Amino acid sequence: MERWEEIKHIISVNFGSKFGDRVFTYILQLILYCVLYYLLFKVLKNNKGTKFIPVIVFFVLLTGIAFAFSYNIDSAFLVIVVAMIALIVFTMYHTEIKRSLLNAGAKKSKVTNISLSGIDGVIDEIIRAVQNMSKNDVGALIVLSDDNLPEGIIESGTVINADITAQMIEAVFYPKAPLHDGALVIEGVKLYAAGCFLPILENENLPKEMGSRHRAALGVTTVASVTAIVVSEETGIISIVKNGNIKKYADATDLKNALSEYYWSELSAEGKHHEKA
Repeated sequence: MERWEEIKHIISVNFGSKFGDRVFTYILQLILYCVLYYLLFKVLKNNKGTKFIPVIVFFVLLTGIAFAFSYNIDSAFLVIVVAMIALIVFTMYHTEIKRSLLNAGAKKSKVTNISLSGIDGVIDEIIRAVQNMSKNDVGALIVLSDDNLPEGIIESGTVINADITAQMIEAVFYPKAPLHDGALVIEGVKLYAAGCFLPILENENLPKEMGSRHRAALGVTTVASVTAIVVSEETGIISIVKNGNIKKYADATDLKNALSEYYWSELSAEGKHHEKA
């Protein structure tokens, strides 16, 4: 009984006779809460981390209820503000956290409704296109995505949702084509979007021969768990970029390995056995 009396007294203190004296403070806190939550949820949405929103709301409500039964209710404001700011900062600037948020929304299967031989055919088409562009010094930037790119990247381009063929890939990067300057995003067995703009990695220590395509490939692979294939317009050299690391002078075997890892990594044991065969 004493505990209930204490709780009633706390509620009376916080929301009773002194409520009028704290109206301005409560309104200010509510406005700040709304702004912080809006910014936080916007960051999560842009990074495909919307599934974390209910969890955050739950803990915020739990914290609010706990502090509602505390004499020091104003401390709730400080705790929540610090927590929200810390989460926003880490979400925006910490690469590993950002990758985790993006991967949380990734598709689980890249090869739905297609045979194993069909996947081999898709891989061969991509390799053929990359090699043809390399021979003709046609610049290209291809990103292998699991639907885990920031929304802004896809929105910056044009969704084409086309079947993967060597002719279609080469048509996208034809020098006079309207979408050739941007990146081509592959999702599973589809050419999903073209002409997409990627974040450029600003690093003065990079070799001068690495142009904007290489910097864009490095930039996108540092913020998302994707693989990028780059064809240099000046030299025709093929590079494979993953996790912010670049492998130059990639040949057909290197391309085969990178594409096989992308397509076969989440298949069943039968599919993995097929890859090794």
